[in-house]
Amino acid sequence: MSETTILIVDDDKVTRKTLSMALDDDYTTTTAGSGTEALEVLSREEIDLVLSDLDMPGMSGIALLQKINQLEAPPPVIFITGQGTIETAVQAMKLGAYDYVSKPVNLDRLMLIITKTLENKNLKEENILLKKRLKESRPEVALIASAPAMKKVIELALQVAPTKATVLIEGESGTGKEVITNLIHYHSPVAHGPFIKVNCSAFSEGVLESELFGHEKGAFTGAINTKKGRFELADTGTLFLDEVGEMPPSIQVKLLRFLQEKTFERVGGTKTLKVDIRIISATNKNLEELIREGKFRDDLYYRLRVVKFEIPPLRKRAEDIPALVESYIGKFSDLHGKPISGISEEAMGAIMAYNWPGNVRELVNCIESCVVMARGKTIEVESLPDYLTYKTIDAETDMEGGMLQELERKTITEVLVNTGGDKTKAAKVLGIGLRTLYRKVEKYGLPY
Repeated sequence: MSETTILIVDDDKVTRKTLSMALDDDYTTTTAGSGTEALEVLSREEIDLVLSDLDMPGMSGIALLQKINQLEAPPPVIFITGQGTIETAVQAMKLGAYDYVSKPVNLDRLMLIITKTLENKNLKEENILLKKRLKESRPEVALIASAPAMKKVIELALQVAPTKATVLIEGESGTGKEVITNLIHYHSPVAHGPFIKVNCSAFSEGVLESELFGHEKGAFTGAINTKKGRFELADTGTLFLDEVGEMPPSIQVKLLRFLQEKTFERVGGTKTLKVDIRIISATNKNLEELIREGKFRDDLYYRLRVVKFEIPPLRKRAEDIPALVESYIGKFSDLHGKPISGISEEAMGAIMAYNWPGNVRELVNCIESCVVMARGKTIEVESLPDYLTYKTIDAETDMEGGMLQELERKTITEVLVNTGGDKTKAAKVLGIGLRTLYRKVEKYGLPY
């Protein structure tokens, strides 16, 4: 007998018994004499399929279906219908019933419908499980973007993701190049495949070649076994080449050949290997400048930049800072078990006034430090690192005529431009009160 359990619902006792006997050789069956009784069974037992009469006194088959559809994991429903209720059976299918059989029931047809229904149910469950596992295997993709430049990058990434196009991502260290790479891979047709990453600046020339392309046993001293490289490991998935601008010229040649022919050989090997992978590369260097200096091949550059992204530095997307701060306060509050509810206006002002040369990575580390150092439920100026506070203490008098005053003026102007002069939105972006913003607009004589 199968572990699959079918609930038979019919107000006629003989029909329940007949159907139960017909199905018992292949399935476990349980019965209910009404819709209300069926719902009680569903509340306490794990039911894989419901086989129900459509025309029943009290709760009708349609009403039972609607109740079943409200369950967290509703089992599929097959209806048994008389000659006069076929129209109602068609309506039931529109409401989510899988199928129906007419009376008198043809057992062979019924068994076929049950088999197809359960196969369909299993397929849906497998897909849900696969999606769940895929989601759980994904790293956190924290994409917070209010700035138009960053929104454009995300839109382009989502547009490119469903293709197999080779992508080059440029941007300063800490801007989020790897986050965009994650976004592209996990929204691509190969999201289920391997996602292999390698930092080209982390290895010497000889080691990097072996890491990327693998090596044969005896290829060099210490090569006691054959080793697969990152290209082979990434087959049917994505290979992310971080800091590709650090790649030595000899390896650039092998990478170019792969991009042209989709083939390569392991170090010390003669067998030509072929893999199906998508390559995404990233760099914090200006590759066009490296080309002029003779340090990077122009033909490789053109192959890598089929689609090119430029991630703006944090100082050019100040609108994103308040949301990033709020997000990471929540994250690190949970991590360190500290009930931090927010940040003071003065502390946010200091954060907004800073230039963030280390970009989002530096901001994240700063917020973690603030959460750890906070003494109350709110991050105050006293919790900020020294490099943020030494310029901003008593800012209203200290920065008069100074560089910080000019930076504040520029920041407020940029935010007002990006919000179309909407002061309420601008105040929210800047993390200051609306009255404070009006005072500063008047102070700096801004045309808003």
